Amino acid sequence: LVGSEMCIRDSLKFDRQLLNLRHWIIQSGHWGYLIYLAVYIIATIAAIPGSTLTAFGGILFGSVRGIIAVSISATISASLAFLIARYFAREAVAQRFAHNDKYRKIDKISKEKGGIVVALTRLIPLFPYNFLNYALGLTGVPFWTYVFWTWLCMLPAIIFIVVGTDSLTKGILEGQIPWLLISVFAATGIIVWLLIRHARREYKKYQAMEDGRR
Repeated sequence: LVGSEMCIRDSLKFDRQLLNLRHWIIQSGHWGYLIYLAVYIIATIAAIPGSTLTAFGGILFGSVRGIIAVSISATISASLAFLIARYFAREAVAQRFAHNDKYRKIDKISKEKGGIVVALTRLIPLFPYNFLNYALGLTGVPFWTYVFWTWLCMLPAIIFIVVGTDSLTKGILEGQIPWLLISVFAATGIIVWLLIRHARREYKKYQAMEDGRR
């Protein structure tokens, strides 16, 4: 009984903290979004995995505003890391990936299929995503091609994570099951799974073509 009471108290305390945090974000207006963007940029440049921050987007902003906030933050952050690798830290990043076979294959394909390379590597976890931003900065992929395909191919996973965490948050705070959000979460999960399967097949095809040219 004592353990159960402690769990209930901890749960209520967490609920209050979550409500206070969401309330503060709402009251902060544009500053809340800017603070979130700044933290996301710092984490991405430091190559810290962004999945936790993506999940917090759903907790803090809800589904629609969360998807917009995370999508903008993730795209700007990835673009800045790409530019750092291409123009400011090229030598250091090149040394990091110099002996990586996967990177060499990606680099070769990117000379002919820049957009496809960005799409495939965003969908298939060949590298941790934040390292991928730097790796792609060394390739011949044009910047705006990189930005567009990065935004587009990150979007399904962002929707999946943000809607999922928003569903969980609403369930905790409101004590009700948000069936609409859960339906969107499940549908997006299926779409992400299908996209990853297709991307794996396409990557193997291009890899076989590249091996055949040797």
